[in-house]
Amino acid sequence: MKHSNGIPLCNLELNKKAKVIDLKCSENELRRFLDLGIVKDTILTPIFKSPFGTPTAYEVRKTVLALRKETAEKIIVSEAE
Repeated sequence: MKHSNGIPLCNLELNKKAKVIDLKCSENELRRFLDLGIVKDTILTPIFKSPFGTPTAYEVRKTVLALRKETAEKIIVSEAE
């Protein structure tokens, strides 16, 4: 699924930096993203994918987070330079 200005985080290739442009989620999920430091303009990099496809490890603000595909689908990103 592609959005007009970006792609879901789960579709980003490994080691490609991307910037958060939108969060498509409920208010409770938004709170969790904020707690994790995932807000608009945050730079994320997928660094490791589980052999089973989920979860994927992402570098976020010099920290590594593991997100399931269902969660990463809600984070819309554009490739960063």
